[in-house]
Amino acid sequence: MPTNAKKDSYTASDIQVLEGLEPVRKRPGMYIGSTDAKGFHHLLIEIVDNSIDEAIAGYGKHIWIVIHKNGAASIRDYGRGIPTDKHKSGVSALELTMTKLHAGGKFDEKAYKISSGLHGVGASVTNALSSQMRVAVFRDGKIWAQTYKTGVPDGPVETIKKTTIEKWYESEGIPPQLISEGESGTLTFFNPDKAIFGDTVWDQERIIQMLREYAYLIGGISMHFYDRRSDEEKHFHFEGGIKSLVTHINRIKKPVSEVIYIHKETDHTDVEAALQYTDTYNENLESFVNVVNTIDGGTHVTGFRMALTRSINDYTKKIGAIKNGDMELTGDDMREGLTAVIYVKIPTQQIQFESQTKAKLNNPEVQGMVMTVVKEGLDTYFEEHPGDARAIVEKILLAAKARLAARAAKDAVLRKGALEGMTLPGKLADCQEKDPAISELYLVEGDSAGGSAKQGRDRKFQAILPLRGKILNTEKAQLDKIIEYEELKSLIVALGTGIGETLNIEKLRYHRIITMTDADVDGEHIEILILTFFYRHLRPIIDAGYLYIAMPPLFKITIGQKIFYAYNEEERDTILKREDPGGKASIQRYKGLGEMNPSQLWETTMNPINRVLKQVMVADAAAADEAFTILMGEEVPPRKKFIQTHAKMATLDL
Repeated sequence: MPTNAKKDSYTASDIQVLEGLEPVRKRPGMYIGSTDAKGFHHLLIEIVDNSIDEAIAGYGKHIWIVIHKNGAASIRDYGRGIPTDKHKSGVSALELTMTKLHAGGKFDEKAYKISSGLHGVGASVTNALSSQMRVAVFRDGKIWAQTYKTGVPDGPVETIKKTTIEKWYESEGIPPQLISEGESGTLTFFNPDKAIFGDTVWDQERIIQMLREYAYLIGGISMHFYDRRSDEEKHFHFEGGIKSLVTHINRIKKPVSEVIYIHKETDHTDVEAALQYTDTYNENLESFVNVVNTIDGGTHVTGFRMALTRSINDYTKKIGAIKNGDMELTGDDMREGLTAVIYVKIPTQQIQFESQTKAKLNNPEVQGMVMTVVKEGLDTYFEEHPGDARAIVEKILLAAKARLAARAAKDAVLRKGALEGMTLPGKLADCQEKDPAISELYLVEGDSAGGSAKQGRDRKFQAILPLRGKILNTEKAQLDKIIEYEELKSLIVALGTGIGETLNIEKLRYHRIITMTDADVDGEHIEILILTFFYRHLRPIIDAGYLYIAMPPLFKITIGQKIFYAYNEEERDTILKREDPGGKASIQRYKGLGEMNPSQLWETTMNPINRVLKQVMVADAAAADEAFTILMGEEVPPRKKFIQTHAKMATLDL
């Protein structure tokens, strides 16, 4: 054996035991899904869900969420308060709940029959991933509290005075809504750990959407939001439940039918569904289990769709809308223009989520339950409301005819060779790299900027596709029109995925697709047109996280031999104040990408070391659908109001 051979032993000393909350900090993605903005906000969800569970159990109808100027968050409920007495393990139940995985009151149905949590890890995970957490429990006329750092208690659970809580908030002062000694409940204050989440900040709109959903789902509950960064307040209270939620989603759309509401409890599972058809082209479906937004669907969604298909097929045959030998309706036909909310409540101990993030329901028995309840409900509604039923059928038949016409037109276009051979377009400057995970495709506005980008790029992994002018508005365009449009045809071929029924994201040639447009009104318009195309026709690319927006600088600042780039006026002023007290700076404002020479374009916008990219993500599908409907649809008044309201924001958060 060679004398320099490596020791390859594997003994008991190599076995590592992670104590307490160490596993969470070691592998946060296992518990919150990711450490990006989605995982960051999941910390808040875990704490709010505990307060929601108290409200569902009938304790406390008001919940306050406060975002503080320093990046911390506070949640106050008026429930029973986390127990503080000593647990049989020897420590306070509060400390056990906040510092131990799989410790909680949801493993049987004694404390909570219905709840969103089931693993007993939520609060402790938030604690582990926070640089600081403080919990105050109001019970029996006393205030009990404990503080933590990265999940580790600073000391034992002890009784405190109101003045101690006031000191937690330092110069900012405690919001009066968070402290009410006369009422029971729990106050949680935490600050997400920057070592885990970097500079991620709270997204006000994301939180507001979450709280609005809770208020719709739980009758009689009031959700209160206060953002101390902007002093904005929002309050939500709805008596109409998910029917009101469907109405809210469709508020700018033209309904084809009334909102259909179905509700029945079966085998200890409570099933609710609300749906309405509109004159739009896209489906908008949201699903919930015990107030958890199951964004990836699950068996309850499958059961709903099966019921919808069977009920509509049965009714169309019954009224003779489709005769033998005529066209067959597809699921896509039946879901065109459909807005639906499915909400099931399941005993906590029976829930089977796919993971701790609870994004998908896996209970197989729920599929049959939902299908039975929804099928019976739809059959009854169609019998009792023939006018609505026929209007829905006419909408679906129109969708089917449009689909068949579009397919015929598309086939005709394909027969003429629109995508024949799938040869790469001549204006595409492709990269040398063949691995999609490494390859980038820049979609550049105009031939001038496209030329600079081609010269300035790193041709090893960066491809350039110039787009000439404002592309087709694809909000309501049929597939044949899209394929006939030269710029979009070139883009489809360059991507390699196909489109429509042939779309296969596994064939995508680039895993980073970057739109690069001018920072002016025309550039913003072109960017919206590109985003509309991807959202409406290549949505899997967005869902996979492959679409980005380049952020070219607005200003070049030269001070002596130093060069700085600023992306907005505020950053420009900060640089000038810091670097140029004497006022000798030379400032150049870029009107477009074409003004930059290749080396500048590379250094500011394309060099991975320096560039700033904004990833396009659909955090809220309903909000994104609404935004595109307003901006790219045919109705002028909603678009005018949207632009007047958001003009100063200069961004579209999907």
